[in-house]
Amino acid sequence: MAAEVSNRFVRARVARSTEIAEDYVELIGDLIADSGEARAVDIARALGVKQATVSNVVARLARDGFVTSQPYRSIFLTEKGERLARMSRQRHAIVQNFLVAIGVPPPTAAIDAEGMEHHVSAETLAILEQFTTKLQKR
Repeated sequence: MAAEVSNRFVRARVARSTEIAEDYVELIGDLIADSGEARAVDIARALGVKQATVSNVVARLARDGFVTSQPYRSIFLTEKGERLARMSRQRHAIVQNFLVAIGVPPPTAAIDAEGMEHHVSAETLAILEQFTTKLQKR
């Protein structure tokens, strides 16, 4: 029992630690797709944080190989960053589609999925996707 509780808390901490990276790379990818570039000012505005916060996170993302950037220039995703952004978008879509399929209004589902996507295991995600498909066939 103690090992299960410990594992549960470790998994939640790991999910929280990757949540910021996932949100940033997803947003950077969206900004690039929408306007051709991702600037720190646009990221700060979208996330409601200060540009200094964005600079710190982008530096960590660059260190970890997810983005490339230069001072006063746009931020770009690396292949590794693009993979993480795709995975994050896919997880979000699966959770959001499930919530809509069980009757949650789409705007609420979009907001709720934003937090939930980071904490759902691959196993649960696969089941949500299968169950959503069944619900949509009815």
